[in-house]
Amino acid sequence: MPGKVSIYHCGLTVQSAPHVGHIRKEVVFDVLRRWLAHLGYDVTVVANVTDIDDKILAKAEANGEPWWALAYRFERELHQAYDALGCLRPTYEPRATGHVPEMIELIKVLIDRGHAYAATDGSGDVYFDVLSWPAYGELSHQAIGDMEPAADADPRGKRDPRDFALWKGHKPDEPETASWWTPWGRGRPGWHLECSAMAAKYLGDEFDIHGGGLDLRFPHHENELAQSTAAGQRFARYWMHNGWVTAAGEKMSKSLGNGALVSEVVRAYPPRAVRFYLAAPHYRSAIEFSDTSLAEATAALERIDTFVQRATVLVGPELASPVVPEAFAAAMNDDLGTPGAVAVLYTAVRTGNSALAQGDTDAVAASLAEVRGMLGVLGLDADDPAWAGSAQDDRLEGVVDGLVQAVLDQRAQARRDRDFAAADRLRDLLSGLGVEVADTPQGAEWSLRAPSTSTTTSDKDGV
Repeated sequence: MPGKVSIYHCGLTVQSAPHVGHIRKEVVFDVLRRWLAHLGYDVTVVANVTDIDDKILAKAEANGEPWWALAYRFERELHQAYDALGCLRPTYEPRATGHVPEMIELIKVLIDRGHAYAATDGSGDVYFDVLSWPAYGELSHQAIGDMEPAADADPRGKRDPRDFALWKGHKPDEPETASWWTPWGRGRPGWHLECSAMAAKYLGDEFDIHGGGLDLRFPHHENELAQSTAAGQRFARYWMHNGWVTAAGEKMSKSLGNGALVSEVVRAYPPRAVRFYLAAPHYRSAIEFSDTSLAEATAALERIDTFVQRATVLVGPELASPVVPEAFAAAMNDDLGTPGAVAVLYTAVRTGNSALAQGDTDAVAASLAEVRGMLGVLGLDADDPAWAGSAQDDRLEGVVDGLVQAVLDQRAQARRDRDFAAADRLRDLLSGLGVEVADTPQGAEWSLRAPSTSTTTSDKDGV
């Protein structure tokens, strides 16, 4: 539809707390959403929550808690991760358990069209017949003869080992609450069916973009595409798959036990810096998780923030409307090319710093407008309401400002008295607390940086 963009990206199976590998997808599609909105589109984003599956049931039983309580607990942690990294919530966030009627209707259509069948072993399972759909494999570019058997259900009721489950019959050892009535017996939905049913309900038979992590391309997205198109839908026009976050070269995942929880990472590093680390590489590339990478992202964002703070002091609070440079727009329009876009951001900061050194207020204002515009698109503007929850208490901020300024005043007096040893001690005191001091023609200015970074300059050097 003209002027509108519809996006469906596969949400989490809420069996445990989200790690950085999960949240990369949320950041990628949040940047995409912000860029499309900047271009003037009305964007609708649907991201599902899979709140019932084998692992949820198994973990709930092991914990001695209801399966729905476990799922809801981790759904809330997902929302906390969204908020921590400045991600806008999806327009709609449907749960699988809330859309069983739509799933049953979709199964009926597939059976009537000859693309699905109920198992004859009395299990209550219903399967998609992959051999009935010649296009199966088109998304992942695989020949059906090269595919492994689908491992999502007991193979005894299948006509072909590659058939995948649309519906899973209820088992005696599973909670009765984890099943729904259907014409084929009580049971619960298969994972692939959920997304097809919810995408169609909220976005219609055809929508613009379907996305998720690269690991979902097969079998999940391949199966979604097959069952939806076999049911007569046109489904997604475009597909986007973001690369993995790796740890020591291995894909970060729950099953491998190498996931860095979002809740822990944002305690160790500024949340905006974590977002910057995830957003700056191209979405299709793999990125390695390491303290070095996060420290580099933190330092880079601090340099950007320092320019914004200094420029705002010079230009004044009445900032011109943020603008996006043409080179930034060209990079973003080229397959969401965030590496090129970030390079333009760095250039604008360097240009702005040069203008600050020269006292060119107009040039500073122009660079500041560009930097703020680009930060806004990337979801990194510190004044964005998305970061409101991470803001410090205003009273505490005022106390810190006053204390730092008192030390700077003492240092200024020591410099006037040519007591450079005392000035050095005061500067080192601030440095040890993570306060960066910069002497400018307008006086000493300060900003926060990583406390471990040490200064090698002296006040007697006139720095």
